Amino acid sequence: MPELPEVETTKNGLELLLSNKTITKVEVLNPNLRWCVDSSINSKINNQTIQSFSRRGKYILFHLDRGHLMVHLGMSGKINVVDINEPLKKHDHFLLHFDNKIMRFNDPRRFGSIFYLENLDHKLLNSLGVEPLENSFHENYLFENSRNKTQNVKTFIMDSKIVVGVGNIYACESLHKTGINPKTKANKISKKRYVYLTRNIKEVLKKAIKAGGTTLQDFAKVDGKPGYFSQELSVYGRENGKCYGCNGKIMRIIQNQRSTFYCPKCQK
Repeated sequence: MPELPEVETTKNGLELLLSNKTITKVEVLNPNLRWCVDSSINSKINNQTIQSFSRRGKYILFHLDRGHLMVHLGMSGKINVVDINEPLKKHDHFLLHFDNKIMRFNDPRRFGSIFYLENLDHKLLNSLGVEPLENSFHENYLFENSRNKTQNVKTFIMDSKIVVGVGNIYACESLHKTGINPKTKANKISKKRYVYLTRNIKEVLKKAIKAGGTTLQDFAKVDGKPGYFSQELSVYGRENGKCYGCNGKIMRIIQNQRSTFYCPKCQK
């Protein structure tokens, strides 16, 4: 699933290519995404100019002359901007046409979503926690919010109501960098260790954004190229490999139906 760095990378690519561009045509080839695309979306956004882009959690927001387009990539979604003569690909579901380019939303599993919003007061946005790269995610934030949390720390930092965008890959990497066992209960971790974890979450996410995100299977940037942070992963996807820090063996366990990778030797 695309996580915060992949969504931020996509947003940055769209910003570079489509800011101040006017939508000349809207095509909904398949409305049956996670939520059915509004049948009237064409009349609401056609001929509007995209003033700017932003990201909230894993949602990309297209700020139009009037209202906003809100896009979630789901589990396998990606957005490409291509020349007008580029042939359609299987699973291209939603297209925005511009003078000489087409933006295509492609989603094989169809867990993504596309909404037109008149304003940003929406339940999917209102339920989100703080942004990990903003000042609201301060050094005491995780400690203060963990005191009554008995779930494991990995689940805690992946809770989008606490902090947004720390998905599976980056949770594993941040916990390894901090030396915290992912099975530890959230309320059993000291304030000092949470300070280091907060710093490491920020650092890992920033490095991943700089590398263009992580491509494991589906993700590609707006220009179709992969993200390169997969070359810098310390534990994720490296079951039975050697830990770069202590030469211990990387293990994989299942937590909340997701794979967790960690080093039992240096993550106590």
